[in-house]
Amino acid sequence: MTKQEIDALSIAVQAAIANDWDKAHQIAQDSSLTIAHWIHAVLHKIEGDVGNSRYWYARAHRQYEEYADPIQELRDIAKQLQSISL
Repeated sequence: MTKQEIDALSIAVQAAIANDWDKAHQIAQDSSLTIAHWIHAVLHKIEGDVGNSRYWYARAHRQYEEYADPIQELRDIAKQLQSISL
């Protein structure tokens, strides 16, 4: 994972938290990284598309039920992105 990828995914998370679903979705869907799949899963959870969300959670090796609050989940993803050392 490059700094550019981390920065882009951090922008996606912040966009999602700010309710800019389209921007967040565009960034997440353009990445093949597992953490991007997790972001993508959360976005579809927020959207209410459970089937699509579960698909992306499976690709991210995560569980749909792990978080009840998608905003807290996004905050935790942001923390993980910040903790990645290159």
